[in-house]
Amino acid sequence: MERMSADMARFLKFLAVGVLNTAFGYAVYAVLVLVGMTPQPALALAFVIGVIWNYGTHARLVFGTSGFGRMPHYVGAYLLIYGVNALALAAALRAGVSPLLAQGVLAVLMAGLSFLLISRALTGVMPLRGGVGRKG
Repeated sequence: MERMSADMARFLKFLAVGVLNTAFGYAVYAVLVLVGMTPQPALALAFVIGVIWNYGTHARLVFGTSGFGRMPHYVGAYLLIYGVNALALAAALRAGVSPLLAQGVLAVLMAGLSFLLISRALTGVMPLRGGVGRKG
């Protein structure tokens, strides 16, 4: 039960920081689309910029990780998140959804997947499964 409470507190903190990260990433994506970049390259560039920004906020503010030792794991998690997001965005665009609306909805849906993968990347432990994390 104690582990569940710790995971819940961390998830709530993750969501709060995620609002900041999502706003930042969506703003970068929207600016790129509005200046004429097509949606998929805009998404790719926004993810690259976002990974750097988000690593700092997630590692320090949510998971208490310092340094860049977990960065390769974090990048791997983000590549998987990116792949899922890109496939879903392509499907939404084929269905006729506008690029800005599609990515706005997907940003919300990616939050749960992101918490699971980023928790694992930054602590070495999947949340809600117990155990002691590695922060090295």
